[in-house]
Amino acid sequence: MSTHFDVIVVGAGSMGMAAGYFLSKQGIKTLLVDAFDPPHTKGSHHGETRIIRHAYGEGREYVPFALRGQELWYELEKKTHHKIFTQTGVLVYGPKGESDFVAETMEAAKVHSLTVDLLEGEGLNERWPGITVPDNFNAIYEPNSGVLFSENCIRAYRELAEANGAQVLTNTAVEDFEVTEDLVTIHTAKGSYTAEKLIVSMGAWNSKLLSKLGVTIPLQPYRQAVGFFEADESLYSSNVDFPAFMVDTTNGIYYGFPSFGGCGLKVGYHTFGQAGDPDTINREFGAFSEDEANLRKFLAEYMPGANGKLIKGSVCIYTKTPDEHFVIDLHPEYSNVAIAAGFSGHGFKFSSVVGETLSQLVTTGKTEHDISIFSINRPALREAASRG
Repeated sequence: MSTHFDVIVVGAGSMGMAAGYFLSKQGIKTLLVDAFDPPHTKGSHHGETRIIRHAYGEGREYVPFALRGQELWYELEKKTHHKIFTQTGVLVYGPKGESDFVAETMEAAKVHSLTVDLLEGEGLNERWPGITVPDNFNAIYEPNSGVLFSENCIRAYRELAEANGAQVLTNTAVEDFEVTEDLVTIHTAKGSYTAEKLIVSMGAWNSKLLSKLGVTIPLQPYRQAVGFFEADESLYSSNVDFPAFMVDTTNGIYYGFPSFGGCGLKVGYHTFGQAGDPDTINREFGAFSEDEANLRKFLAEYMPGANGKLIKGSVCIYTKTPDEHFVIDLHPEYSNVAIAAGFSGHGFKFSSVVGETLSQLVTTGKTEHDISIFSINRPALREAASRG
């Protein structure tokens, strides 16, 4: 195996694998290095499915990025035998006048002229009988969005990148970096590798290793539990047009997916779980009493027909920035190093366009996408870093 490349990508998960594909597509000699063997269960991409929304409650600035991401997912599905996307539609709802998340989702749809339906409590119950909500709830349904099959997305990008000549070095943790304006060197237990350019997208491990590049970004990994529950298939199956969903409750935001092929309704708690270290976080579902109890409390109140037997549970990691916006930018000192970090539990849907963006940044120093909100030097990060 060669030890010198045009670009090295450290962290070949969601963002990194996509970046590797876009680089290899241009004939750029690329090495992707990962501490595991992607797709894997140690980061933030496993668990089979992820929601892709276009009307965005986290900020209307995300909408163009989401729409470009959707275009790229469609392109990927045409190039691979893997199933990438299913258009289930996405339903977002919460108490009228009390949910900033629902209000911003509606405003994002309005500003960007997205196709949506607006509903209130009784109409919501009538359209989807499996949902129980108070009359004072309102909702926005986006029919053109839906569900990504996350592990398939990474498999597809990996297969295409390797077919284009990219090399993937798995089960290899990076121990240290050396960077100059002309050359980067990564050190691993399997040897050292060099390149002119570097992309760093290590997920939860960014919080531990970015300091070796002289970068301080306040990042905190969180343990997140997700459960699949036996559900009434006549109400909650993708075959009966039950949508993916996000619900803003007094206890925080929950999200979930219809049952695909009888796998059960999948539900997770989006509001952050237990803070921890990615190397020592307990990855066993049920290790904390609230893993299942919290999800069942939501189901009992809002989707009682899906509060059946636990089919399976899993644990993944969110890595949160102080303002919950991403970091996608060039290194403050080295223009040959691009960084992607802090996707705060809502990044996977963008991994296609993040990969495209990273490939542009590291090869040309700029990108066609507006990523100003993701600046590594934004005030929220500087202030949090100064507080320690």
